[in-house]
Amino acid sequence: MHATTPIRLVEESPRLSIVIPAVHGAQALEETLLSVLENRPEQCEVIVALACEYDDPWNLREEVTFVRAPADASTVGCVNLGISSASGEIVHVLSAGWKATPGWTDLALERFADPAIAAVIPLTVDQGDSQRVVAMGLTYSRGGRRRRRVPPASRSSLTAVTLGIASLNRPRRGRITGPLIDAGFWRADTLASAGPGFAACCGAEMADADLAVAIAAAGGETVVEPGAVVVAGPMTSDAGRFREGLHAERLFWRSVAGSSLLPTLLVHLVVVLRHAVVTLPLGTPAMLAGRLIAAVQFGSYGNRYRQLRALRDARAATEPRAPELGGDGVSVRADSGESTLPRPRHLNRQPELRRSA
Repeated sequence: MHATTPIRLVEESPRLSIVIPAVHGAQALEETLLSVLENRPEQCEVIVALACEYDDPWNLREEVTFVRAPADASTVGCVNLGISSASGEIVHVLSAGWKATPGWTDLALERFADPAIAAVIPLTVDQGDSQRVVAMGLTYSRGGRRRRRVPPASRSSLTAVTLGIASLNRPRRGRITGPLIDAGFWRADTLASAGPGFAACCGAEMADADLAVAIAAAGGETVVEPGAVVVAGPMTSDAGRFREGLHAERLFWRSVAGSSLLPTLLVHLVVVLRHAVVTLPLGTPAMLAGRLIAAVQFGSYGNRYRQLRALRDARAATEPRAPELGGDGVSVRADSGESTLPRPRHLNRQPELRRSA
């Protein structure tokens, strides 16, 4: 009798990794976990990055991977810890306090069948009204203004937003879009090359825009998927006007690589003045102090500058070049075998013959 070779079962890597950063207590975490596990898609792993105390009263360790972050870890630190522990091709972040809905990942994952798609933005609906859209990711302007993207009040219903999704996904010059750090889908390799992960120096409220800038520099596309719906929880923000100004200014200087500096600075000045008006009267001095400190740290942004330039150069190297035009407007291919360009028209004319006297 021949000895039989034992069969080893190879565990297939999940396509999707769901990362839940938990910073502010167990109740919000359990609400999110319950919604995720009730609607859990196939071939996915769930990772909870804990910066708060949680004793797992429901014994979920067989279904969920818990990773411990330092007690003073921020949302950005927890998200990055979860990303580093993930093994899926696609990473989905859903902050504690936010809720999943039935089938919320299905159409988002289908979007990644297009290799050009680097990130997908889910629609965020209100806790009290599941038909009212309150966020569609973020936008970041050339002058350094990061805003949560919201539909007009008159067209904020889920149906209206879905019908107008084509216009939402139309690229706009000077505007970068991206998912919120609280709820978004990214390719794992995009997170590695554009980050890695999220920049802690930009704080919880600006780190998602910082990543969106790098994705845009690399030529990755970001789209809104109306079939991916999540329920809003507490919006991540940095406490205090000083940190708000500090992180906003750091984000701006980290994003200027490859831009025309003088026009960008003029637009940025308008953004800063607007911010000063919004934070009047008590918050303005602290906000401006934060921006000033970030501005004088200009030398520390060199690595990011080089990274963005490298991402743009790599994109340019892979983009098809436009055909060169000859003197008569005809395209000339470099590999056509012709050694010279077409002759100018005035050289192609035959000389007139003169009659002899």
